[in-house]
Amino acid sequence: MENRAFIHAPRSARAYLILALGILCISLSAILVKWAAVPGPASAFYRLFFAGVVMLPVWLVRRPGRVSMRDLGWILLAGLFFALDLALWNTALMKTSAASATLLANAAPLWVGLGAWLFFRERWGSRFWLGLGLAFLGIGLVFRGDLERQLHLGTGDLLAVLASLFYAAYLLSTQRIRERTDVFTLMVLSMAIGSVFLYGVCRAMGAPLTGYSGRTWLALLGLGLITQAGGWLAINEALGHLQASLVSASLLAQPVLTALLAIPLLGEPLTPGQIIGGLLVLGGILQTHRAARGH
Repeated sequence: MENRAFIHAPRSARAYLILALGILCISLSAILVKWAAVPGPASAFYRLFFAGVVMLPVWLVRRPGRVSMRDLGWILLAGLFFALDLALWNTALMKTSAASATLLANAAPLWVGLGAWLFFRERWGSRFWLGLGLAFLGIGLVFRGDLERQLHLGTGDLLAVLASLFYAAYLLSTQRIRERTDVFTLMVLSMAIGSVFLYGVCRAMGAPLTGYSGRTWLALLGLGLITQAGGWLAINEALGHLQASLVSASLLAQPVLTALLAIPLLGEPLTPGQIIGGLLVLGGILQTHRAARGH
């Protein structure tokens, strides 16, 4: 009865449920990285590798269209940027709290707006710059709170911000080809490229890729199957039924949900600096998002 009710539910209601599931899946990413407790490039490699093992056969069955050499070059660049984003962010998680790393990594929309202004000559109004200022003020508060708690340079926070820059570069590098390349093809090819790159990074660093405990392997499988494959497939499915602006705004719930999950699952309570700074960052991102919609 419940399955039939779900099937006959309004399409928008199902889309909202799928979106909520996708956000929950990606919100678990920081938790799973911390549980895996392996070098950042290694957990990043297995996240892309395990997801690719599942998604590649589906992609081949769907008979993807041809990709031009020019677009393939952009996808190659995007895959490298995404791999660097994951490697840096996973490393940041080993050095700072899940809440701070996730929040700071989600500052990518700010860099996308700045990148579009610098490279694509897009012009933004005062609302965008106000949101940007609020977000930077919030980032500063998060840094200050973590510095006071850790009593040393916030290396993890810096790595998380650097990761957000590479994720912004990934978004900008794919912006011009999304109309010509379907999302599934983009995901599979960029993950394949990222996996090869991260494997090379792990070998060069001497990061172990085997000899893990059962708990670690389960966490790595969760990263690939739940976060990467399940989470982003659910979000992309929701994008097919809901407005992109609604979906992107809803994704701001990820750092909030991660912070709440980290309290019982990782024993990481929130500091006042994280709470106030986090609210400012999220508010600033939402403000820039609304400015971009109006633009």
